[in-house]
Order: sequence, then structure tokens, then C-alpha cells
Amino acid sequence: MDNLIKQLEAFVPYNEQEERDLSVMLDWARCGADVLTRKNKTAHFSASAWIVSPDRKSTLMCFHNIYNSWSWMGGHADGDADLKHVVVKEIGEECGLSPDKLHFLDDGIFSVEILTVNGHEKRGEYVPSHLHLNVTYLLETDPAFDLQSKPDENKAVSWIRIADLSKRVSEQWMNERIYSKLVKKIAAAD
Repeated sequence: MDNLIKQLEAFVPYNEQEERDLSVMLDWARCGADVLTRKNKTAHFSASAWIVSPDRKSTLMCFHNIYNSWSWMGGHADGDADLKHVVVKEIGEECGLSPDKLHFLDDGIFSVEILTVNGHEKRGEYVPSHLHLNVTYLLETDPAFDLQSKPDENKAVSWIRIADLSKRVSEQWMNERIYSKLVKKIAAAD
């Protein structure tokens, strides 16, 4: 956990949302509560991947079963404080890309956000509403690689043109506040 705290402390927020969310995430990380597993029913760490094509015009997304929307890939830390490891594992599970087909565009954290998760059913069991203390990494891969969906989590995996995100993503808050922020961050870095 100490290494994750150091990474969060080194992260430079891009906007007010990241600044405020980072402060809360650091409070949770330092409080001594188990925030790396789902045993913490209030808040726990997750990792997401913003995967872009080499020309930065498309992003790789999955059609998420729970959210019924196109979404980035990622998942729960499940006890692993190495969130880069978590995100690579999740990408492999959700779309079939192996680590050798992924390239991190930055060694550090690309974005932070606290995400609300509404109560839902998963594998026949009710999961109460909670928070994901989410760390996002920026990756690149070749759109020519074969992809596969994970039917118990997503209906499809596809490259979506950045210009078409607002038409394809049905979660308005995610599109307006998170995905558009990630697109702006990439544009500012180029």
C-alpha cells in the first residue's frame, strides 16, 4: 500500500475534479481500512485503462453488462496494490489482449477519479451502492490485434472513434466528466 500512496502523492491533478478526488483517495489510502478488497463495502480501489490507437483517434471499449453502455476496461484491485498489474490483468480478461500487446504511454498514473457504483445484481447476489477509488492508466495498442469479449462482463469489445464517444456512451456523467477529460488530457500532452 505504501507504494500506491507514493504514486498518488506524486500525481499532479489536471483539474479540480482530480484535485478533490485525489485528496479523498489519499485519505482512504492512509486511514488503515481495507481499501484494496471488496470487503470494504463503502469504498475500495479499482484500476481502469484508457486504451488508445497509435493515431489517438480511437479508444478501445467494451459494452459493459451492468452499465448497459460502452465503457473503458478495468476492475477491482482485489487485494493487489500494484494497480498497473491489475489493469493489465483486467484488459486480458475483458478483451483478450496479452501484456506483450500493450504499451503504457506513461509510467505513472494518468488520471484519478472517484466513481459511484449504483447497487446492482452480480452473479445472482445484490451488491450495495459504493465508491470506486479509481486510478486510470494510459495505454496504446494496435487496432489490428484480435479481440474477444467476456460474456459474463461485456457483450462486445470494439474500437470507438473519439469523435463518436458522445453518441456511443449512454452514461452521460462518465462521458461528460471522465472520458472527455481523458481526451483533453491526451490532446494537451501532444
